[in-house]
Amino acid sequence: MLPESVAKLGKLFSRLPGVGEKTAARYVLHLLTSDPEISRTLGEELLQLHARVRPCVRCGNLAERDANSASADAVCDICRDNKRDGHMLCVVGRVHDLFAIERTGTMRGRYFVLGKLLSPLEGIGPDDLPMMRLISRIREEGVTEVILATPPSVDGEATALFLKRELGPLGIAVSRIASGVPHGGDLEYTDPITMSRALAGRQKL
Repeated sequence: MLPESVAKLGKLFSRLPGVGEKTAARYVLHLLTSDPEISRTLGEELLQLHARVRPCVRCGNLAERDANSASADAVCDICRDNKRDGHMLCVVGRVHDLFAIERTGTMRGRYFVLGKLLSPLEGIGPDDLPMMRLISRIREEGVTEVILATPPSVDGEATALFLKRELGPLGIAVSRIASGVPHGGDLEYTDPITMSRALAGRQKL
């Protein structure tokens, strides 16, 4: 029913997270019926996205590459922020997790993005984690506390336990973010792992 070009673009949109075929079709039809300048600008930005945005060479966060620099390396705004506590390092699995923590406005330290979690089913083992870069950064920057902020999943818990073991000999404080019942949640529908973590992380009133 749709022209080949429209169907092809719709398939590309549907490969994005959370975008189904119907939503993808609406995106394409909206672009077709809107100002052509929107499509042109979108296309230009997408073409330059990978050239402009690179992983931060220090932490792995997204960073804007300096167009005036001959180097392809980039440093993110968080790593450049001198007001951050350089002695506190929060280790996350993905950039998405970093964004989630930053939205709270409570993290005053810096970050290190692993890029992946231990997952035997996906063939990801300890050798696939950037441990040498993490340990080097801890030593070079005088980090005294590492916060393990991996998700409370099987892979996230396994990764946190591995990191705790590997970082133990460095003589630094290693902590794990607490997880519990979400605000407004019903205990009846809380999974056992979350409930056990909520009980273990209880505080005095």
